[in-house]
Amino acid sequence: MAQWVQAGAGSSAPAKIVRVMPNTPALVGELAAAYAPNEHCTPADAALAGMMLGALGTAFKVKESDLDAVTGLSGSGPAYVFQFIEALSDGGVRAGLPRDVATALAAKTVRGAATMVLETGKHPAELKDQVTSPGGTTIAGVHALEQGGMRAAVINAVVAATERSKELGK
Repeated sequence: MAQWVQAGAGSSAPAKIVRVMPNTPALVGELAAAYAPNEHCTPADAALAGMMLGALGTAFKVKESDLDAVTGLSGSGPAYVFQFIEALSDGGVRAGLPRDVATALAAKTVRGAATMVLETGKHPAELKDQVTSPGGTTIAGVHALEQGGMRAAVINAVVAATERSKELGK
């Protein structure tokens, strides 16, 4: 890529390139991204890229070889979360709630749960267990999700998007 950029710029100087995989939550100041500076970038170049991306949310410096996985997880991830919110909302509607109430509750539940993961530093399984009481409503719902293959479906989605990113990069 660096040679392509150099040729296009009409320069023989090494091209400083920082590859970035952003995501759409950047539009609301909640970027979850990663960036990979090439070997021609100085530490100051990498720091500047990180600072610029940080103005939009959170950005992690990674190896270039990790960017396909980042694409599969946080690049494509908002679509998975939107689909989950839609499904939660549909469940609320199925249970009798008005659509606007169901969607607002679903979205706020996802935001609140994500905030708890980020702010407490606890593993999501530990937080799940804090909500799940023996023989209760939550464990019944968690069991239904496991029966439906939710965990495997999400893992498969990340892997499929990662593999597709690798294919598109060839």
